[in-house]
Amino acid sequence: MSAEEPLFRVVRGVPTAEELAALVGAIVVRSRPVAAPAPVAVSAWARSARPAAATPVAGPAGWRASGLPR
Repeated sequence: MSAEEPLFRVVRGVPTAEELAALVGAIVVRSRPVAAPAPVAVSAWARSARPAAATPVAGPAGWRASGLPR
C-alpha cells in the first residue's frame, strides 16, 4: 500500500464530516492492541485455605491418608 492510497473509501452515500469522524474513531479504537487484564490478587486468608500440598492421595488407603498431617 502506498502513502497516496487511502486506507478506506466510501462506496455508497455521502457521509457528513461527523459521520466520517465517527468511522475513523471506531477504526482507530478497534486497531489498538488489547492490554492483558491485571491478575486478581488473592488474599492471604483465602490462600491459606488452599494449601499447595493438599492433593488427594489415590489408592486403597487414600481415605485414611487424606486425614493425616503432611
